[in-house]
Amino acid sequence: MPTFAHGKSAVFKIADSGATLRDISNVVNSSSLSRSAETAEVTALGNSSKAYIPGMKDATISIEGMADVTTSGYLDGILGTTTTWEFYPAGTGAGEVKYSGSGILTSLETSAEVGGAVSVSGEVQVTGDVTRATV
Repeated sequence: MPTFAHGKSAVFKIADSGATLRDISNVVNSSSLSRSAETAEVTALGNSSKAYIPGMKDATISIEGMADVTTSGYLDGILGTTTTWEFYPAGTGAGEVKYSGSGILTSLETSAEVGGAVSVSGEVQVTGDVTRATV
């Protein structure tokens, strides 16, 4: 029987400019890990269907949330630099999945609108492998 989890338990951590891993889950309301794998076409003459071989993997992490002075400082300090991260989609309970790796914070946007909270969003370009483990 499948076991499902609610997103409210997710945890996202990212290292600040001093390499201290910071749990910023208290201001993040959305985080996602997107992974893909390239393929290279190797179709030869005489084939009637295309053929492919596996290529390189890629991944990005998107985060969105409410702007907080402390957390914004962490993110401002690592924009354009390589950092480490950890993502627990179902929380940090025993047996839950943990993804981790290194990446570059490539974008950071702070927005404000009348009638709403100041928000922050960003994207991390993963560099190297994504590690999957359990807590």
